Amino acid sequence: MVASDVSRLPKVPKNPLSLLKLLEAVRVFNTGGEVLSAAGGPVTRIEFGPKWLMPPLVLVTSPAGIGDVLARNHVLGERCIVHDEVRHLAGDSLFVLPNERWIPRKRALQPVFTNHNVRRFSGHMSGAAQEVVDGWRTAGLDGGLDVDLDLACRRLTMQSLGRSILGVDLNERADVIADCMHVASGYAADRALRPVRVPRWLPTPARRRARTAVATMLQVADEMLQACRADPDRDAPLVRALMAATDPVTGAALSDRDICNDLLIFMLAGHDTTATALTHSLWALGHHPDLQDRVAAEVAAIGARELTPADVPRLTYTRQVLNESLRLCPPAAGVGRLALEDFEVAGYRVQAGSIVAVGIQAVHRDPALWTDPMTFDPERFAPEAAATRQRWQFVPFSGGPRSCIGEHFALLETTLALATIVSSVEIRSLDDDFPVEVPYTTVAKGPIPARLTAR
Repeated sequence: MVASDVSRLPKVPKNPLSLLKLLEAVRVFNTGGEVLSAAGGPVTRIEFGPKWLMPPLVLVTSPAGIGDVLARNHVLGERCIVHDEVRHLAGDSLFVLPNERWIPRKRALQPVFTNHNVRRFSGHMSGAAQEVVDGWRTAGLDGGLDVDLDLACRRLTMQSLGRSILGVDLNERADVIADCMHVASGYAADRALRPVRVPRWLPTPARRRARTAVATMLQVADEMLQACRADPDRDAPLVRALMAATDPVTGAALSDRDICNDLLIFMLAGHDTTATALTHSLWALGHHPDLQDRVAAEVAAIGARELTPADVPRLTYTRQVLNESLRLCPPAAGVGRLALEDFEVAGYRVQAGSIVAVGIQAVHRDPALWTDPMTFDPERFAPEAAATRQRWQFVPFSGGPRSCIGEHFALLETTLALATIVSSVEIRSLDDDFPVEVPYTTVAKGPIPARLTAR
């Protein structure tokens, strides 16, 4: 359909739920997206009042509709309410830049995350995972050991992230950085989801805590930057790429503040997504000893040595386990865009000024698309099953031009860590539920207890 015909399309149907239920669903968007789509269909419009107070929200949860959204970068702006709150709190970064400024920044950073480069520096994850396993052995793994999988995976991921692309050892600051990330992201997300927001100039306790958290993380980022300036031989691919980035029109380099802003976002996204994917995968395997044994056997066939990125093509079942975990617990429950003009989604007209949300978790758990969707079944991602899947049915890292730049890095790291841990440790999850919270990315809420024994 040509652009001139869009005006003749029907508007996206309004969701029939009451205002109270709409608010409840939007504020818990990971599971709320499923509630909204069940009531209003795969493309549904949510309104909380006049457009000038809060723009309409269009939720899209069908593969065809998701393709219409994610493949149309020219009619969508990355910045919406969520991104504005992040920008006001933490400054401009790759996450919030509008398209015309995002393109050159993405072009400058993309070489860091090519398959070739990712394979070169992602091997740190195997070593970090082995150190965690060795620590468990020292603590008494042979006799059975109770651990918090979430805490262990966060520390492991922080260590790997620091060593691989940031050029520093973050272990000593891991807890501080993780706490600051949680405070800052929770504050910005909470503001974005409120129909009526307190003015930013008002120094509320929550705002002061968030600004302090951001200042702490920016200080860590600045220390990384200055360490690279002082030592030209320091191996820090991401920091080096930001230092070398220039504006293609003016030739101007990024300011130190811009570099630190991007490092802050990469610390948040690179840490939370990988840590939660690994935690959920281990927790799920902790309820399926037979699947654990398949992963362990696959690793054993490679040999008794530290895994490397070159081994990943042989870890096919381990990757199936990871993909099934990403289906049930994707890094982000959804992504949002701002409609810059009227456009079509699945036969409906989305009006300019609407926030368009892709419900990633909702499409991943849709019973019309997945048989028995809440059952953990890695066979869904066996090659023959994957070949029958629709193009936009599985989108854990979003898609289209503004998909996650670190997707290959996260998948490679998590595969290596998962294989390394399961090859040495038997896991028995102690809780039936995997509680999460969703400030921006999905993170485990509270401890995820498990009993570990040596293989």
